[in-house]
Amino acid sequence: MRQAILAVILICCAVGCGSSQQSKALTIDGVPKNLLAIAKEKLPDVTFDQAVKKSNGVLEVRGKDKNGKVRDIEFSPTGEVVEIE
Repeated sequence: MRQAILAVILICCAVGCGSSQQSKALTIDGVPKNLLAIAKEKLPDVTFDQAVKKSNGVLEVRGKDKNGKVRDIEFSPTGEVVEIE
């Protein structure tokens, strides 16, 4: 019985360690130039320095404004602005 329980626990741990990637960090140079231009147009006082491509295809570009507040803009896979925070 103990071996069966141990086997179930080990199988659950192995299955739980899958490599399903939720998001992928990009360098700011990896952001398409046209999307970066739109981001700078929408948030002109922000210095963008990070980007993340989410598993659903949304690209989030993040930076800080002059006061140090973190701001970000999200683009759909087709390049449309989805959200500005």
